[in-house]
Amino acid sequence: MDAEKHARGETSQVDYRRTTYLICCCFVPAERCWQCSVRGVSSAAGKRKALPSAFPVLEQPLLADHRRVFEENLRNSNACRDQYLELSEKIRKGGGEKAIARHTQRNRKLLVRERLRLLLDDDDFLELSPFAGFGLPYGDIPSAGCLTGIGRINGLWCVILAHDATIKGGTAYPITVKKQLRAQDIAIQNRLPCVYLVDSGGGFLPLQSEVFPDKNHGGRTFYNEAIMSAMKIPQVSVVCGSCTAGGAYIPTMAEESVMVDQIGTIFLGGPPLVKAATGEEVTPEELGGARLHAEVSGCVDHFAVGEKEAYDCTRNIVSTLNFRLPEEEEEDEEKTRRRKAEEEPLYDPVELLGLAPKSYNYSLDVKMVVSRLTDGGRFQEFKARYGTTLITGFAKIHGHLLGIVANNGALSYQAALKGSHFVQLCDQRDVPLLFLQNTAPTAASTVSTTQAEANSNHLKAQGAMMSAVACASVPKITVVIGGCHGADSYAMCGRAFDPNFLFLWPNAKVSITAPGHAGALLPADGEQEEEEKQEEELNMRLQEESSAFFSSGRLWDDGVILPQDTRKVLRNCLDIIKQQQYQVSTERLQSPLLRV
Repeated sequence: MDAEKHARGETSQVDYRRTTYLICCCFVPAERCWQCSVRGVSSAAGKRKALPSAFPVLEQPLLADHRRVFEENLRNSNACRDQYLELSEKIRKGGGEKAIARHTQRNRKLLVRERLRLLLDDDDFLELSPFAGFGLPYGDIPSAGCLTGIGRINGLWCVILAHDATIKGGTAYPITVKKQLRAQDIAIQNRLPCVYLVDSGGGFLPLQSEVFPDKNHGGRTFYNEAIMSAMKIPQVSVVCGSCTAGGAYIPTMAEESVMVDQIGTIFLGGPPLVKAATGEEVTPEELGGARLHAEVSGCVDHFAVGEKEAYDCTRNIVSTLNFRLPEEEEEDEEKTRRRKAEEEPLYDPVELLGLAPKSYNYSLDVKMVVSRLTDGGRFQEFKARYGTTLITGFAKIHGHLLGIVANNGALSYQAALKGSHFVQLCDQRDVPLLFLQNTAPTAASTVSTTQAEANSNHLKAQGAMMSAVACASVPKITVVIGGCHGADSYAMCGRAFDPNFLFLWPNAKVSITAPGHAGALLPADGEQEEEEKQEEELNMRLQEESSAFFSSGRLWDDGVILPQDTRKVLRNCLDIIKQQQYQVSTERLQSPLLRV
């Protein structure tokens, strides 16, 4: 049909776009096609001058009717916050006092957070999945044995991947590998430079079957390094400790590597293996120290006498990357313009603690959440009278325009159609999407022919929304403010739908169905007593496994954030996503074929 229209000269701009996309899909590899779409979005955003807006104010004060639910939610949020602070304190202790003493005194190395203070411009660091590694079958691995996040180096947002050798000697557990891969995924998706601070003892051998052989195990780290280099995403490595076995490939595959004298080593097998194999005694420094690799093997590019010199060198390397940030005058003008444009929320964001639902039955109108997140509590609602169990519309957060999609009840047939329409509208206008997820605890049951027909229509509409979300090329951020259950969570850009970032509030529940609703999953064809026992056991399991901290411990998200910090986290995420427009060159020109 497109070809016929083109022949008649009737092809519209939209048709051209669709035809171009089809050509990309047919003749360009998927990854290159994806890159083209992202570049199109970012360059358009960079050239576009923001239009003035005066969105209506969303008046959503706390009323007397809300008081009972608000106070119950507040008590639950305070309990969740206490758990959050307790786990945060455990993370700060790393591998414990003895491990820290050995690391700092005997090995004369800096702690991982001290390293970050020397490397980064300031403390504005978005740490990712800090609770990963807690409550696992093989024990607690605080922070999964490595620290990942995004911080500024010379004004440039960079993904940081830093091993913490106080935790199990920097050994890579399955959750460590998963966390490393997620950090690389974020770097790829948002085109962020990546800095590795390597201090690793290699894979944890007793769990080698979960670390080594599969596609998304240890080897994927090195595959990603190669792919990122081909995509012109810069990578710098600092060897500030042991790089043994698989860990040795990280610095050797990075584009530039810095190595610290006396504490940095790179080898596949250490001195004990050399002695066992050949009987020869050799020191770590002789076998794979900084001097050897800087002067003989050439595995590293920069020799540093101490750690401070190494991080100064790394900052200098980052200053050579092919990014052109706005000039200081331009940046000051931009900041001034944004300060004038942005307003504080209409209501105190601390009130979000009482709006974070203890359970689905304690959910208040989601517009109350929106009015405490957006600039000035302003919100331009889309299809306000249709599909009212889904709230959609435009708002600004710290001056960034974005589309908001928020659950306000069960995702009905009309709500799903409305969601599909709005997601496609934002995709067409290159407007990032924010999903505020609080899905119904369980799917609607089918008890009649009429209900079956309604459910079938609902499935079709839900499938259409899933397709719209999956195919939208604009950045997507998801915050689970309540429940994350069933297929509705997919339509609301759950983890499987690859949002740029996904965060949970501490009260969030993540499970196939909500605790207390296990009966909806069980067949009613057994004895009543046995069914009740099975339902009770399943509900207990759901209660344990649905908590935000259980989810974050397994890295099903990018971290648990306190409700009152949501605005700051979203601002950082939007700043980070926007940075890719400042990269000078993202395409690799093909070299001509030389005939010999």
